[in-house]
Amino acid sequence: MKIINLIENTEGENMCKSAHGLSFYIETEKHKLLLDLGPSEETIQNANTLGIDLSMVDTVILSHGHYDHSGGIIPFSKINDKALIYMQKSAMDDYYADDGVGAPERYRYIGIDKAIGDLPQTRLISGDMKIDDELEVFTIKARSHKLPFTNKRLLIKKGNGFQSDDFCHEHFLVIHSDGKLVIMSGCAHNGILSILDEYVSIFGKVPDMVISGFHLMKKTDYRDNEIREIKEIAEELKKFPTRFFTCHCTGVAAFDIMKEILGDSLEYVHSGEEIRI
Repeated sequence: MKIINLIENTEGENMCKSAHGLSFYIETEKHKLLLDLGPSEETIQNANTLGIDLSMVDTVILSHGHYDHSGGIIPFSKINDKALIYMQKSAMDDYYADDGVGAPERYRYIGIDKAIGDLPQTRLISGDMKIDDELEVFTIKARSHKLPFTNKRLLIKKGNGFQSDDFCHEHFLVIHSDGKLVIMSGCAHNGILSILDEYVSIFGKVPDMVISGFHLMKKTDYRDNEIREIKEIAEELKKFPTRFFTCHCTGVAAFDIMKEILGDSLEYVHSGEEIRI
C-alpha cells in the first residue's frame, strides 16, 4: 500500500504547493484512489509534480462537504471522468463559517461546488457503505465524546437562518490492505475519539493506522482550557496501539502539544510527502 499527501497546509520537500486543504493519493492491490481533492486544481499540479497519473484513479472518497476538500474535484473530472466519486448525500447541503461580527462577510460559504453532485460518476450515499473487500466508509451514529472546540463557528444554513453543523455529512474511509486496517478522515469534525470508538464498535478491533486532520487549529492563541482539551485528546489517543499521522486542520501548534504526549506514535505529513508503512 502506498499513501502520498497531494496537498495540505504546510510545505514539504518535493516542490509541491501547499494550501489550506487536504488530499491523499492511495494505491492498494486493487485500487488507485483519492481521499479528497484539496481546495483547487493545485492538487492536480502537485500530482503531476510527483509523477502521479490521476487518469488512472478509479475511486474518489469525499470526506465531507467543505470546499477545501472538494475544490479540485471539477478540474479532476476533466481529466478523469471514470472514477466513481463517493460522498454523503448531505454533503450537498449549504455549509458556512461564522467569521465574527467584525469580518467583511460574517457568514462565509464553505460548502462544495454544487456541480459535483451533477457529475454522472458521483454516487450520493446515506450512511455506511462497503465498496468492496478493500474499501468501505462508515459514519458516526452517536458521539462518545464532545465535539472539538474549534467546531463552534461551523454552521449549516436552514431556510433563512443558521444552525450548528451536526457533521452528518462526514464519513470515514477504512482500507483493508496488506494485512493492515487503516482509517482515513479529512478533518475528524466529529472528534477523532468518537471516530475511533465508532470504528471499534463496528469492527471489534483497533486500527493499525489513522490518517486524519484533527480540527484543532486556531488563528489566535489557545486559551488554557483549549490547551487542556488538546492534551486530553492526546492522552486518550495514547491508549491505542495505533500509529497516527496528521496534517491540515490539526495545525502545527496543536501537533507540537500532542507530540509531547504521543511521541513516536504521532507524525505530521507535509504537502507532497509519502507515509511509510
